[in-house]
Amino acid sequence: MRVYLVIVDETEEALAALQFAARRAAKTDGALHLLALVPPQPFNAFAGVQATIEEEARARAETMVTAAAGNLLSQGAKMPVISVRVGEDIKVVRKYLEEHPEVSALVLGAAKEGGPGPLVAHFTGAGMAHMPCPVFVIPGGLDAEAIERLS
Repeated sequence: MRVYLVIVDETEEALAALQFAARRAAKTDGALHLLALVPPQPFNAFAGVQATIEEEARARAETMVTAAAGNLLSQGAKMPVISVRVGEDIKVVRKYLEEHPEVSALVLGAAKEGGPGPLVAHFTGAGMAHMPCPVFVIPGGLDAEAIERLS
């Protein structure tokens, strides 16, 4: 079974990547892993304040990834594996891939305009040589019909 890992955030490019991966999973009888990243918060002198900030960021990420999973389920997809991780994005994705050797492909979205984001730049650049699986980069300018056709 093919397993597609999608990094979920609130951007349009993440939505395009999720749509593509969901269609690929459906067509290949595969599965989805949805990973929400929570960046480490800058150091704060007051531990209680720091813990509250981190918990709020994690709660937002959990809400976002759960909503994405619910949207997929409403479209008839299988229940995805949901993970929320705190840390530096590239390190978290690499560690996730190490922990989940069943992942067949990392699916990332590219923005409609401007340069690639840090994940796309890393995993299609110097970081590509050490990937345990292929990386799919979904152009942000694709509409739903194009995503359906290409998936």
